[in-house]
Amino acid sequence: MTDLVARLGQGVSSFTAADWDACAGTDNPFVSHAFLAALEESGSATARTGWQPIPIAIDGADGHPAALLPAYSKSHSRGEYVFDHGWADAWTRAGGEYYPKLQICVPFSPVPGPRLLLKDESLAAPLIAAAEAVVEQHGLSSAHATFVAPEQIPLFEAAGWLIRTDKQFHWPNRGYGNFDDFLGALASRKRKAIRKERAAAREGLTFLHLTGAEITEAHWDAFWIFYQDTGQRKWGTPYLRRSFFTLLGERLGDKVVLMLAIRDGRAIAGALNLVGSDTLYGRYWGCTEEVPFLHFELCYYQAIDYAIAHGLGRVEAGAQGEHKLARGYEPTPTWSAHFIPNPSFRRAVADYLEAERAAIAREIDALEDYGPYRKGE
Repeated sequence: MTDLVARLGQGVSSFTAADWDACAGTDNPFVSHAFLAALEESGSATARTGWQPIPIAIDGADGHPAALLPAYSKSHSRGEYVFDHGWADAWTRAGGEYYPKLQICVPFSPVPGPRLLLKDESLAAPLIAAAEAVVEQHGLSSAHATFVAPEQIPLFEAAGWLIRTDKQFHWPNRGYGNFDDFLGALASRKRKAIRKERAAAREGLTFLHLTGAEITEAHWDAFWIFYQDTGQRKWGTPYLRRSFFTLLGERLGDKVVLMLAIRDGRAIAGALNLVGSDTLYGRYWGCTEEVPFLHFELCYYQAIDYAIAHGLGRVEAGAQGEHKLARGYEPTPTWSAHFIPNPSFRRAVADYLEAERAAIAREIDALEDYGPYRKGE
């Protein structure tokens, strides 16, 4: 294929949902037009918040996009969950300007998935080259594709991008028929501990799993309070605007599972999940009443219940959290890819990443030894 031309879009919203999703597919809801456009239209991911949307497109012979890249010009490193603040400091001390940089990702979402959205697989290399051209032509310091699906990492590696690893904790469904089947795979001590946690967390509470039209604005109002509380404690200022949740419910409601804990008819805690083709993705949670182990119940155990009941292959419960290990979630590597055109800076980062990859591999090996499963499972 010759005479390819890449273009920058004025946000995901400048593409039709049909055109975008024809490249993004339906497996991962986070790269869908509905999710990404809701971030823009709600004011959550915009130039004003340091996330200038500049998706890159290569059109096919029919004039419609055949390859897309969800990309942003970033003026900071917040909301990414792959931390490069040290790189930014080093580049600044050397007299450079690290920001703006090109960020290829789903904003505020540490969820592995495709970053090269391809209707035509042959356009992978040209799409990566287009990202490099944006960096070089606009004088940006670097480009970063974060939480890249493992099958796409070789494409970035072949283009010479530096590869970074980290870890998350994912729960694998090994064909369990119910939660007790899952518990049966655990060591006795871990099994008893989980049962005690669930009993304590559930005392006096009922739980709802809501999706689609079942989720009302009143439910979103309650969840907004939960989200703000958690966001203020973790980040200082919550990333998402209230209108994002309304748009999410309207446009992607059939992929949303809102889990609520109810006491005396009133929601006291909630967890927001999205459903992919084979995965339940846990995203946000919060509460207005402190209940022992309720976070584990609502975010981890209820998620396992849902995945088993709906035949999903795994639960991805977000970034970090060694406490998930004792609850059946296993250490799983994640990957990002980084384009750094300055040779000296690239060498320094490459040396750092080589040591970091070895450390992460050792950490995953060590954590696996402390897993809750019976030996041989």
